[in-house]
Amino acid sequence: MVEQCKAGNSSSQYELYSRYVDAMYNVGLRFLGNTEDAEDIVQDSFVEAFKNLDHFKYESSFGAWLKRIVINKSINHLKTKRISVVPMEAHEFHLADEEPVEAEAVDILKVKKGIAQLPDGYREIINLYLIEGYDHVEIGEILGISTSTSKSQYHRAKKKLLEIINEL
Repeated sequence: MVEQCKAGNSSSQYELYSRYVDAMYNVGLRFLGNTEDAEDIVQDSFVEAFKNLDHFKYESSFGAWLKRIVINKSINHLKTKRISVVPMEAHEFHLADEEPVEAEAVDILKVKKGIAQLPDGYREIINLYLIEGYDHVEIGEILGISTSTSKSQYHRAKKKLLEIINEL
């Protein structure tokens, strides 16, 4: 289908769009927390993807490639609003491997509400690590921060999320 899109087949473009638009919207919404911004980012991402299909090298699925575009555009959008992850190198500390803590079952709705209440920088880290499945090296590359900053921001975000959930 991607090859048909490269050849300019508009029905194939529409098929790819239809197949991925909802998932990409959800990714954008998780990052931006605003339906209008998420819709704009998704549209811009599809336009960019279709313009740059010749750069798609089949090293991953089209969906994974498109998701990376949506995530990057979402992060860039947040940066233009001056909301970003603050590098913590000056205040960096080494995190020991944590022992697993027995956690009580938490309502998924509480978790979603808690994530929505996180500061934007923390929400980015939580979304990238827990929901999108990126590791700290990848998150560092995406956000332009060190791996250790990603780890420390994640641990702080997780702690803040637990505080918020316990208050709900």
